[in-house]
Amino acid sequence: MRVAQPDPTTGLSQADVAAKIAAGEHNEPLKPLTRSIGQIIAGNTFTLFNAVNLALGALIFTTGSYRNLLFLGVAIVNTAIGTFQEIRAKRQIDHLSILAATPVTVRRAGSDQQIPQEGIVRDDILQLRRGDQVPVDGEVVAGPGLEADESPLTGEANAIAKPIGSTVLSGSFIVAGSASVHVTKIGSETFAAGLALEAKAEKAAPSQLLNTINRIIQVLTWVLIPLGLALFTVSMVRRGNYNRAILTTSAAVIGMIPEGLVLLTNVALAVSARHLAAKKVLVRALPAIEALARVDVICLDKTGTITSGELRVAAVQPEPGHTEAAVTQAAAAVVAALNDDNETARAIKAHGSTPPSLVATATMPFSSARKWSGASFGNGQTYIMGAPEFTFGAQLTAAQQQTIAQATGAGYRVLAVGTAPSLALPLHDLTMLGLILIADTVRPTAKATFAFFGTQDVALKVISGDNPITVANVAKQAGLPGAERAIDMTTVAPDADFAALAERYTVFGRVTPAQKKQLISGLQARDHTVAMTGDGVNDVLALRQSDCSIAMATGSEAAKSISDFVLLDSNFAAMTGVLNEGRRVINNIERVASLFLVKTIFSVVLTAIFVFLPFDYPIVPINLTPVSALMVAVPGFLLTLEPNFQRVTGRFLQKVMTIAAPAAVAIIGYTMVLTAFEAVFHWSFAVTSTMVVLLIAVIEWHVLFIVARPFNRYKLAMLVALLGAVFYLFFLVGRPFSLANLWRWPLLLVYGPLVASTPVVYAFLQEFLGKRILARIRWRT
Repeated sequence: MRVAQPDPTTGLSQADVAAKIAAGEHNEPLKPLTRSIGQIIAGNTFTLFNAVNLALGALIFTTGSYRNLLFLGVAIVNTAIGTFQEIRAKRQIDHLSILAATPVTVRRAGSDQQIPQEGIVRDDILQLRRGDQVPVDGEVVAGPGLEADESPLTGEANAIAKPIGSTVLSGSFIVAGSASVHVTKIGSETFAAGLALEAKAEKAAPSQLLNTINRIIQVLTWVLIPLGLALFTVSMVRRGNYNRAILTTSAAVIGMIPEGLVLLTNVALAVSARHLAAKKVLVRALPAIEALARVDVICLDKTGTITSGELRVAAVQPEPGHTEAAVTQAAAAVVAALNDDNETARAIKAHGSTPPSLVATATMPFSSARKWSGASFGNGQTYIMGAPEFTFGAQLTAAQQQTIAQATGAGYRVLAVGTAPSLALPLHDLTMLGLILIADTVRPTAKATFAFFGTQDVALKVISGDNPITVANVAKQAGLPGAERAIDMTTVAPDADFAALAERYTVFGRVTPAQKKQLISGLQARDHTVAMTGDGVNDVLALRQSDCSIAMATGSEAAKSISDFVLLDSNFAAMTGVLNEGRRVINNIERVASLFLVKTIFSVVLTAIFVFLPFDYPIVPINLTPVSALMVAVPGFLLTLEPNFQRVTGRFLQKVMTIAAPAAVAIIGYTMVLTAFEAVFHWSFAVTSTMVVLLIAVIEWHVLFIVARPFNRYKLAMLVALLGAVFYLFFLVGRPFSLANLWRWPLLLVYGPLVASTPVVYAFLQEFLGKRILARIRWRT
């Protein structure tokens, strides 16, 4: 139902709201950050490799060799574990998403109240202020001076004035002022429905690790099917044994599939997100965990990161001829006229108040570009308040400049308060009433946090809109290395080399939103991976530009809506845990990937070779299944949970191939030797396959020995336990897995020396093939 535009001072009545909700005229709930349970189950179940496994299972079923279907159990367990872990992570993330969601303020029945965004109804009177993201479309009906950033919609970052009668669009950000907005469109009707969550998707870079793994899978997709068909055809032509052809071909194809690698990566990221949720860190995109793990520069704002953000007026210094009360009253009048509610405004309100008789007739809201705000009043006075160099500039006397320098050097933020003839731009004929010194408190954890990042090869840059001397002083108090290298960005030309500036300096003051973005772009141009922390609307451009963005829960909706992480405790110290969690996941996935890809490499090569040899492929599925579980799946999962906080350097394929390829070559060599021995000694297929699989298990153990370093008691116990499991499998319970009896001297004289030679052979191949050849190749990752 549509009613006449409600009175902006009263808004809708509760009866009107109830009627609109009943009529379905309420806003749609925000799109969840996670997949639904159905999507999670479908995403983990209906995969290419599961389809291949199912098809192979159906073919093996036709042979009647049901024990060879055991590999399907492993696939089912892997899928179930992945689904379970992701659902657990989803529930915790969804819970935190509710806690982190920023409510909106609406005026109903004459009073302002906060409601969730889905509670907005058509014709509501929405109260917007600086830092808010507009959730629906509407029309400004009260509160002149509103300015909006519509860059998510138009790509243009300049602030756009929104006088009474103009339209504000969902997805835009309020960068200055406050206003009452009449809601005209809701839900799917809005200009940019759901844009608040989609804004992040525009800049998000996909996971490098998952991209590399997916490229491997794409190649395997084209190789696996034709090679499998060729091997099956050759086997049928040469021997005409359908059962043997199906079983050996299935073993070859199953070996090519790096089952569990993609699953393990997704599970590790999901578990990591759950761990971070327990630390009050909301992860809005799983690939962001990887991005943060690769970060080598973190850019941060002073307020809310180095300092607590809880401001107070430390002192008021009136000019000669004026009183402290007059300065305080003028500042409080501007704050009251603009209805500001930021930390600076709250500090000024707490210090003094303005007479009720002082009624504003015109206002100029604060913006990051102007660095000042002001208001004109019915008594004929116009007060302005802002950064001294942006308001009074050249009018500042030497004494005033010295006072300001001393205050900023002591770590205070300085606001100049004065009068002007009007708010017309540019300002002129100003008279300074005095200075207000704003104090902030350095966070108790800041020094330890900065020291931690210093030990992790992560550079820190402070990018702030405050005076550079003030920022540098606060940074020094927090123990930030290089804090003395500060620059005033108002002295920097638009065409300056921002990459060189970003490298040279540590502290950047008086930075505009556009300059923040340029500094981050400059760092990225120098091949840095950059994280940005922020909490205000002036940080939005920089957050969007960064490789990884972090917002404080107490910050603006604009900042939170496009960030990868939200620190629910608004404590930058939590970043140490986030960085470590990301590094742990990525480093561990990189090292265990070698275990999975050894089997893939030797299976592809051996399949191609046996297409042309007059021998059967020497493995059936039941042989390989327990070895894959013992030497790949189990240790792979355990190692992903290990601490591993080294800096991520990339080169995924290079690292993996230098370990996996030598092992695969060794297995191929041993398999060819044993196949030749089969022809000479007339072994049965079971004997040959048993010894081949034994050599595979031993060499995979050597790979595990390398990737498990550095050792601890836990890892050494795992290695010893796995050796015991291999002995138990091959020498005590081999029959259920179609393994031949190896307790025979003629066989021991063959496999014994071969097993004993594996450490030397693998070490030789690793040194010359891995380190001297593959390590020098420039792999695309």
